[in-house]
Parts: sequence; C-alpha cells; structure tokens
Amino acid sequence: MKKIDLLFGFIIGLIISIFGTYIFVTLFTKFNLFSDYNLIISEGILGKLITLGTIFNVITFFVLLQFKKELMARGVVLATLILAIFTVFL
Repeated sequence: MKKIDLLFGFIIGLIISIFGTYIFVTLFTKFNLFSDYNLIISEGILGKLITLGTIFNVITFFVLLQFKKELMARGVVLATLILAIFTVFL
C-alpha cells in the first residue's frame, strides 16, 4: 500500500465535491456557480451548496471500497470532514 493513495483520495474527494456543487447549482437554482459567486456569498448559501455537493462523496467512497482502495476511500472521508469543518465557519 502506498501512502500517496491517501492524497489521491483527498484530491478525488475535493474534485467530486466541486463537481457535485456545480451540478446542484446548475440543476436546482437560478444561479451560475462561477459568475454569481459574490451573489451566492451575499445570500449566505455557499456553505449549504458545498454540503449538498459533498453527497457525491458517499458514492465515491463506496465505489472505492468495492475496488479495494481503502486508503483512497480514507482520503475521500478526510476531504469530506475538512469540507464539513470549512462549512461550519462560513
């Protein structure tokens, strides 16, 4: 087992969260994630959007476990925990 897999899992978790947030904003809100960023912050919903985007990490976690990539799955969990702590402070 390589410890670099933990870092890869962390990066995968962050990318999947950003992708999930983008998908949620595009499908269910009137905002555009990149052009309306200041408006999203002023509305106070950035933390909620990040949290909803992180739901895709659960799917990623179980897929990685199916492929026997435990350290990558731990990295995804680490990314989820760091994003959760980040949203508390928003």
